[in-house]
Amino acid sequence: MRYGGNTTCVEIRHGKDIVILDGGTGLRELGLALMAEFKKKPQNLTLLISHTHWDHIQGLPFFAPIYNARCRLRICGCEGARNSLVTALTGQMESTYFPVPFSKLPSNIEIEELRDFNFAIGNVLVRAKRANHPGVTVGYRLLTPDGLICFFPDTEPRPGGDDRDMIEFIRDADVLILDSQYDRAEYKQHTGWGHGCVDDSVALALKAGVKKLVLFHHDPYHDDKRIDAFLKHARNLVKKLRGKLKVEAAREGMTIQLGG
Repeated sequence: MRYGGNTTCVEIRHGKDIVILDGGTGLRELGLALMAEFKKKPQNLTLLISHTHWDHIQGLPFFAPIYNARCRLRICGCEGARNSLVTALTGQMESTYFPVPFSKLPSNIEIEELRDFNFAIGNVLVRAKRANHPGVTVGYRLLTPDGLICFFPDTEPRPGGDDRDMIEFIRDADVLILDSQYDRAEYKQHTGWGHGCVDDSVALALKAGVKKLVLFHHDPYHDDKRIDAFLKHARNLVKKLRGKLKVEAAREGMTIQLGG
């Protein structure tokens, strides 16, 4: 009830640059908010997809701006696990599943499969890195003039956060949004599934000098009380190790201000 139940969707803003991370069911509410804000003004949006598992793309058909001719949406991501990114995104809007076909949308939508894992979105410099998750999955590093954000919604960090490549990729991030779905006992039953453990998330963030860790990808069977316990445990780990890392648990509507 407090943390929310929508699947993954994060909005990042710097000036006029609007970047959306993943298109889960949270994309529906974001679309309504953008339409209320911009009204009849043009919208220029970029959506970065971590991977095409359904909980990361299923909000797209319900994203109000794509039914607005004034909207320009650029979608970037890797190929689908077995098909192209175009097939993965448009397939869920075929008549078998959805009444409006992708080809009939009035907005200007460009779908781009990433070949270069280094690119820019306005003043935001973006890097992508393969994640430890089934299928073709990436995480993103977004360097803005106000700070550094790293986003790995689905990944399984190595035990103890012992991953030199990952540490360097997220080094000194102002905000790390990281898959922390399980506690230690649950993780022992789900090793190799491609999702993280709170203990390993904290260890990784501390080794990389991250300033704020956001626990992400809450299990649907975990209620608010359980997530509160995860958060308390994570903060106690930081305190025990005498770290300066700040930890939050992701919740719908959360806003984090970077810079001054």
